Amino acid sequence: MSSATQAPTLSTAEDAHLAQDFVQFAVNCGVLRFGEFKTKAGRMSPYFFNAGLFDDCAKLGQLAQFYARSIVASGIEFDMIFGPAYKGIVLCAAVSIELARLGKNVPFAYNRKVAKDHGEGGNLVGAPLKGRVLIVDDVMSAGTAVRESIALIEGAGAQPHAVAIALDRQEKATENGQDVNHSAVQYVRNTLGMQVCAIARLDDLMRYLSEQQADALADAHERVLAYRDRYGVQD
Repeated sequence: MSSATQAPTLSTAEDAHLAQDFVQFAVNCGVLRFGEFKTKAGRMSPYFFNAGLFDDCAKLGQLAQFYARSIVASGIEFDMIFGPAYKGIVLCAAVSIELARLGKNVPFAYNRKVAKDHGEGGNLVGAPLKGRVLIVDDVMSAGTAVRESIALIEGAGAQPHAVAIALDRQEKATENGQDVNHSAVQYVRNTLGMQVCAIARLDDLMRYLSEQQADALADAHERVLAYRDRYGVQD
């Protein structure tokens, strides 16, 4: 746990355009793309978000700023950060640095996919897991990665408290190959009892597309709207 002061809460004006700015940033970086993409659930999605394409230091630094601002604005209280392998490893380190810059200095840790059998051993790296843990990852599709993180955190005697992600797709999750009437985010909130902070949601993407003048994006808006009508969930 940290003795550093709590990061200052952002004003409403400062946070008003955060989600829209993030969507634009993701489009500019080629991270958010429109077309036809097959999801893990086997659906043909008209958009795809690949956080692995935040692939240089400038992009990663800017991404960390979006995460940190969103986390601060959420008001979520936590004692440390955990990043699930693999994408979460880089994310938790970058976000921790940016949060420290904003005045909230907390420890962080991450896991290995394969436990190390020499040196310090084990599958956890970084600060000891303790207190209220904030899990930082890119997206949440089925909640599988979150459940694995929860098991690791609870196994270390800490409390899995909240999750921060980049994009909430706001669509039905699948269980045993069947659609269910809740999203992975809703499952984590309502069933696992954890808070979830998302930089942007599908609603924000829809707003972005509706405000664009380009014909290609107007077509994308119609296709994303149809996809949401079929697979979307009600908050």
